[in-house]
Amino acid sequence: MFRSNPFLRPRPPVIWCYGIAVLSVSAALIISRWDALRLEAAPVSLFLLAVMLSAWFGGLGPGVLATSLSALAFYYYFLPPIHSLGLKLEEIPRLVMFMVSNLLVGSLSAAQRSATESLRQARDDLKGTVQQLQRSNEVLQAESRERKHAESKLRQSESYLAEAQRLSHTGSWVWDVAGRDALYLSDEWYRVHGFDPREGMPSWEKRLQRIHPEDRAKWQDTIERAVSEKSDYDVEFRILLPGDAVKYLHTVGHPVLNASGDLLQFVGSSTDITERKQAEEALRQAQADLAHVSRVTTMGELMASLAHEVNQPIAAAVTDANTGLRWLTRDRPDVEEAREAALRVVKDATRAADIIKRIRLLFTKSAPERELVDVNEVIREMIVLLHSEATRYKIFLRAELAADLPPVLGDRVQLQQVLMNLMVNGIEAMKAMDGARELAVKSQAAENQQVLVSVSDSGVGIPAEQADQIFNAFFTTKSNGTGMGLRISRSIVESHGGRLWAANNLPRGASFCFTLPTKTEVSE
Repeated sequence: MFRSNPFLRPRPPVIWCYGIAVLSVSAALIISRWDALRLEAAPVSLFLLAVMLSAWFGGLGPGVLATSLSALAFYYYFLPPIHSLGLKLEEIPRLVMFMVSNLLVGSLSAAQRSATESLRQARDDLKGTVQQLQRSNEVLQAESRERKHAESKLRQSESYLAEAQRLSHTGSWVWDVAGRDALYLSDEWYRVHGFDPREGMPSWEKRLQRIHPEDRAKWQDTIERAVSEKSDYDVEFRILLPGDAVKYLHTVGHPVLNASGDLLQFVGSSTDITERKQAEEALRQAQADLAHVSRVTTMGELMASLAHEVNQPIAAAVTDANTGLRWLTRDRPDVEEAREAALRVVKDATRAADIIKRIRLLFTKSAPERELVDVNEVIREMIVLLHSEATRYKIFLRAELAADLPPVLGDRVQLQQVLMNLMVNGIEAMKAMDGARELAVKSQAAENQQVLVSVSDSGVGIPAEQADQIFNAFFTTKSNGTGMGLRISRSIVESHGGRLWAANNLPRGASFCFTLPTKTEVSE
């Protein structure tokens, strides 16, 4: 699309950018003074167009040059007395309004070009990221197969126990309940805990001191409870090795009872799970990256609609600027009406900036951050961003938001992504449908201190044979889909302690619903 559109080609050299500014203003001046067109009384739009083109193709510098040249031409040829560069005190407000409008339009045009180029760069980065993730997935699958093969070999014979412990970083042990003395510690246990087997079995106090201070109380509570209940125990904790190195261990213990039922010993194993913890963190990061890729992909598909959404306040600003100029060019300039028009220009420009800010937030790649989020506000933001996309396909967007909903603790951008995925799916389900097309987004309080959000469409619905598969990774019913949107959405909702499900509507369409807890104790 970028290659076929001449307005989206790379910017020309700097000298050409400023040349375009000069040529654009010159063309606007020639056309406005062409007697056959009779545009002498309304040259402002032509100069605004010249400034927009200059800023679009050249950036802010050529836009400022075009503004300056336009102001000079406007002052000389159109402000009485014409053909004079002398001081015209009565026309100063009109000239100032003209220059402010030109600067505003030029800056907005440059900003829109910059945003468009950012989208193009994001698309290119996305392709590279997807390829990298595919390669990483292949490597992980290969590693998983190798690990399973190794584990099957280790189970072939008990004679390989010592080697198996070394490969799995698992040390076995036995300790006496009465004196807390160690009765047996495997070589791998010594290696994992950083003790020298030549120094003999470390005492209970030394073993306790090796546990990380922040996890020591948890470990002791687990042991005391297992002793009092004569039960198995399972605990994860950290140990602090000499040199301040930290390891994560997973320990399981099993009680050994005598014939009378008295507790004598505990036998068990301790596994070094440091690499697994690091892998889990890497997996969480990969999932966050994949969610970001999915979000950027969806935003890229909506680029045309989002550009239209931004153009609306820009066009309104241009209209208000022209209105202000007309109020000022009257025989008796109405400064108050011109001031109101200028305020509307500021309002429209602020609205465009807010839309761009929301778009940039969805493109931003940052670590998840939990905060109190107003679900209704998130819904309204997504309706604003997707309004043009719905209008494009003649879809009516309806919101039914319950008042006084309690906030939820979550990541705002992730919740925006869930709503965006569900609403875009609903819009796509109705593209080719005849009859009324309506997308309804509702929020309400639910049981167990939860908030319920539903997105309902009047589209094709969910085929019965696919109802159990739509949330599976890489399953999609779209010709160009990735099959990750609903999978990522469910993962996000579940990480917030909620639930996401789907059901068909009558007589047609589907509803996707999810709940979010309002309590602060959500799943991490």
